[in-house]
Amino acid sequence: MTEKSFFAGFGGQGIVSLGQIWVYCAMKEGKNVTFFPFYGAEKRGGIARASVIVSDEEIASPLVTVPDSALVMNTDSLPLCEGILKPGGVLLINSTLVKEEPERKDIRAVRLELSGLAEKIGNIRFANMVALGAMAKLTGALSLSEAEAILKNFFTPDKHKFIPMNVEAIKAGFAAV
Repeated sequence: MTEKSFFAGFGGQGIVSLGQIWVYCAMKEGKNVTFFPFYGAEKRGGIARASVIVSDEEIASPLVTVPDSALVMNTDSLPLCEGILKPGGVLLINSTLVKEEPERKDIRAVRLELSGLAEKIGNIRFANMVALGAMAKLTGALSLSEAEAILKNFFTPDKHKFIPMNVEAIKAGFAAV
């Protein structure tokens, strides 16, 4: 199994953090990974992207030019993600913020209220973790069976108080698919 994914949104949505946590979870599950973040010079509001590969085998090239799956967290990211996604690929769209529909008919578009689910949990900033759960289920790239333990190793002790909400957000995303 090799899954090439591309995540895109605006700065402040946790796209780069999502990519880091995605590959960290995959590593802890014994998989090979690559991770390439990209973000604009702005602190918040600029473009943020992350490309990740998760594989049971060695990864020949770390570049994700034609992803198997993509996450669209904001409207500006839809044309980019839709344009590079492989035919038959999965496009997860944050329908809370993205009202437009993709134009391509050869992809599987899944619309979920990622930001809305995060707000119900208690904070819109957990939308990236809702997306993580949904992407894990849609792609099968991560099992997330040990998410809480993995997050305890990922986050510094001062952030451990947020782990229960992160786990709740991941479970909400997984269940929403």
